[in-house]
Amino acid sequence: MKTTRILVLMTLSLFLAGCASSQSGSVYSRDEARKTQTIRTGVVESVRTVKIEGTKTPVGTVAGAAVGGIAGSTIGGGRGAAIATVVGAVAGGLAGSAAEEVITRQDGLEITVKLDSGGMVAIVQEADVAFAPGQRVRLIESGGVTRVSH
Repeated sequence: MKTTRILVLMTLSLFLAGCASSQSGSVYSRDEARKTQTIRTGVVESVRTVKIEGTKTPVGTVAGAAVGGIAGSTIGGGRGAAIATVVGAVAGGLAGSAAEEVITRQDGLEITVKLDSGGMVAIVQEADVAFAPGQRVRLIESGGVTRVSH
């Protein structure tokens, strides 16, 4: 039974990690493909490391509740097993939701850019490409999504 629990938890972790969407400046959604994008240019003023909050979908809660319910059902017998199942499902749902947020959390960068037009903007994106103050960059905008690129 212990092996089954470990296997279920590992599967849940992999499933939740696969649900994470990328906040990278190099990743485009299917909806962004083949659409006109506006380009602005500027110079990086500052770069600050930040954390990008993880996802909070029903997937983690439901999966955690299922695992918790199964684990709870193995405790006791009769009415005690029913109560343990419910308590296990509730606790598992809370734990699954929290685990999903932690597993899908990402390191990010807040990149402040002085635009050639004189304005200043700050963009937060995944920390998969390095940026440095004084570096010339492009801001690529499409449908309310802006990314910083070299």
